[in-house]
Amino acid sequence: MELLDESVVPEHAHEVKREAREFAEEHIAPNAEEYFRKGEYPHDILEAGQEAGLVAQDLGEDLGGRGLSLTEVLAIAEEFYRADAGIALTLQLASFGAEIVEEYGNEAQREEYLRPVAEGDQITGLAVSEPETGSDLAGMSTRAEKDGDEYVLNGEKYWIGNGVEGDWLTVYARTGDDEENRYGNHSMFIVPTDTEGYEAEHIPEKMGFRASKQAHIVFDDCRIPEENLVGAEGAGFWMLAEFFNHGRVVVSGHGLGLAAAAIEEAWDFTHGREEFGRSISDFQAVQHGLADMRLEFESARALAWRAAKKVEQGEDPGLWAAMAKTKTTEVATDCAEQGMQFHGGRSVLTDRRIARVYRDVRVPVIYEGANEIQRNLIYRQS
Repeated sequence: MELLDESVVPEHAHEVKREAREFAEEHIAPNAEEYFRKGEYPHDILEAGQEAGLVAQDLGEDLGGRGLSLTEVLAIAEEFYRADAGIALTLQLASFGAEIVEEYGNEAQREEYLRPVAEGDQITGLAVSEPETGSDLAGMSTRAEKDGDEYVLNGEKYWIGNGVEGDWLTVYARTGDDEENRYGNHSMFIVPTDTEGYEAEHIPEKMGFRASKQAHIVFDDCRIPEENLVGAEGAGFWMLAEFFNHGRVVVSGHGLGLAAAAIEEAWDFTHGREEFGRSISDFQAVQHGLADMRLEFESARALAWRAAKKVEQGEDPGLWAAMAKTKTTEVATDCAEQGMQFHGGRSVLTDRRIARVYRDVRVPVIYEGANEIQRNLIYRQS
């Protein structure tokens, strides 16, 4: 059974997809159980990914990257997440948010901050979510006050990838309070993590994605120079809206990889176990369950790859990104649930791949905008 075949993948993405598969088979899959059990940050695998040219390579060639397209990044995502979601997220978060600086930053910012990331010498992250505010981008309260030729940041951020490990972050902060222009009150800033007033600690251990680390960040009179403002003041919301259209397509690859892993485990287990003197795959109820998993997976994958093309072409990107993210992550959840059921009592053993997948699928339905929010976007943009 070849679930992640190349037939729906544009030809220009075939090469990097094969690179990603080989890397996943050599570095990610063999270490998945160990890193999940220990809950450690996979520094060695991240370094190997940087050396292989599979981390932060959507950044442009002029910065030292490969200039990978959205479809190429999606091809990498489905291969990495099939092998292990926690390690895969660590690899993809190494440049998360850097694309905003590439798109809207000035030449000095691009050279100082992006080149080291593209060349594998630094890692970065994006700080948006807050402890009391999840998907309401216009409601974030962390504030950046102008003081002479500096901005002073105060507030908190939560669920921030590389908040501890990163060299710098792109931070979304409030710079205005215009009630009549709710979407024009936030801006984006580059914040080095060694800046005085920046404090970060790992969030307590999670049930899934254990090889990926998220942080709770506190800004306490954290001063940064005004030249660290990315683009125009007040344009942060719109920068994020565009960025998340691309990000949600990539997250659809997270769902596809996890769904593929669940289906593979369910197929192998049901064809290798006997009950009442015959393989449990001979039972019609099991066959129907496996058939439904395949049906939903194929429909989700077709939508994801269609959405990637739509977003690349700028055709209703918000609508297509939201549909792809919602469908794929929910199919992954359903496939993991069915896979657990087929495994019976063995499903709860923590060294089982299906158990890891079952824990991990609960996360992508929430990040990059919870699926309930995606449904709002789908309705409004239809």
